[in-house]
Amino acid sequence: MATKEKNIWVFLIFILSGIVVGGLLGVLAEKISWLWWLSYGEQFGFTNPVTLDLSVIKFTFGLWIKINVASIIGMILAVFIYRKV
Repeated sequence: MATKEKNIWVFLIFILSGIVVGGLLGVLAEKISWLWWLSYGEQFGFTNPVTLDLSVIKFTFGLWIKINVASIIGMILAVFIYRKV
C-alpha cells in the first residue's frame, strides 16, 4: 500500500494562507451588518518595537498579530483541505 508523504512546509503554507484569507474576509465582513461577528477578534504584540543600535547598523524588532473569527475559520478550513489532499 502506497502512502503519501506530507511535507511540513506545505502544511505551514496552507495554514498561513488560511489565516491571511480569513483575516482579509474578516476585515471586509465588518462593513456588512449581518456578518460583523466574523471581524470580532483581538490584537496583541509589542506596543513599542525593540531597537538594537550597534552604531553601524540599527535593528528594529516588532511583532503585531491581529486574529479574528474569520481567520480562525480559515485556519480550520486549511487544515481540513490539507488532510484531504
